[in-house]
Amino acid sequence: MEWYLGNYWYLLLLLLLPLLAILLIRFLKWNNKRRNIFADSQFHEELFEKRSGFVKIFPALYLLGTLFLIFSIIDLLNGSEEVKSNQRMNNVIFMLDVSNSMNAEDINPSRLTEAKNLMINTMQKMKSDKVGIVIFAGESVSIMPLTTDYSSAETYVNAIETNSMQIQGTDFLKGMQVAVEKFKNVSKGSRKIVLLSDGEDNEGNDNAAIKLANKEGIMITSVGIGSDEGAPVPEYVFGQLMGYKTDQAGETVISKRQTEALKKMAESTGGTYIDGNNINEAPSRISDALGKKMSSSETLVKSQNANHYYQYFLAVSILFFFLIYIFNPKRDFNV
Repeated sequence: MEWYLGNYWYLLLLLLLPLLAILLIRFLKWNNKRRNIFADSQFHEELFEKRSGFVKIFPALYLLGTLFLIFSIIDLLNGSEEVKSNQRMNNVIFMLDVSNSMNAEDINPSRLTEAKNLMINTMQKMKSDKVGIVIFAGESVSIMPLTTDYSSAETYVNAIETNSMQIQGTDFLKGMQVAVEKFKNVSKGSRKIVLLSDGEDNEGNDNAAIKLANKEGIMITSVGIGSDEGAPVPEYVFGQLMGYKTDQAGETVISKRQTEALKKMAESTGGTYIDGNNINEAPSRISDALGKKMSSSETLVKSQNANHYYQYFLAVSILFFFLIYIFNPKRDFNV
């Protein structure tokens, strides 16, 4: 246990002690001088009431009583203790696909917009879970650390665009590697990823991503966005539609949701696949999936105001003043 001063500024009250001591000494001298003026010292025993030797320590009792009263005000031994609390919580990283195929508009207004809305709506259903955000395409980057500040998370989500990644493509492994790095201080039982993607892996690293997730104790909840029929991929330059992506033969590329690939990533890691095309139902389903296997996290909380000991000092102060009252009800200092 560590000790702290509860009220630092009240330490200035200790300056009253020297002042009180000076006043007591001056009062005693004045009182003796007054008695000597009234009668010579040889007549004091006959003229004044005889007092016990205990009275001589009353000035010290006044000072001690005042000292302990100040200690009680300061709360000198305001203890600190570590309280262990078990919390059921998740550490969730939203891993968002920002490859160009997420611009496809088979889901109104686009796959990426649908994914961003799903992230925000899902976070609104969370309580104490920590969330982070990783975006990936041909490369990957973390744009928000694990936090419970959901309002800040919403700001990060709204700023995401497909041009956030200069290297295009879709590499699940790159995204998983960044997520693993973010999970390095998190126990394996509470590592979870919500993967939002159309499922197209241009690099063919989905199996390697699954292997890494299992090695690191990560459960993936995959959310498929886009239609099985697919749609052309629009290409924008400075926000202006310049046309649609074509292959080497000049044919328009049709991007389709790869549902089976997303299901495999979820099922292989003990997670759940969720159809993300229904904005009304998907957030609740994602939240339920994350809540099925929640781990208990033991947290040490240090509370500086956990134990107060002012009452003991106050009791000692009252004892001193009580002794003065009992043995010297007139509060005289005739010594």
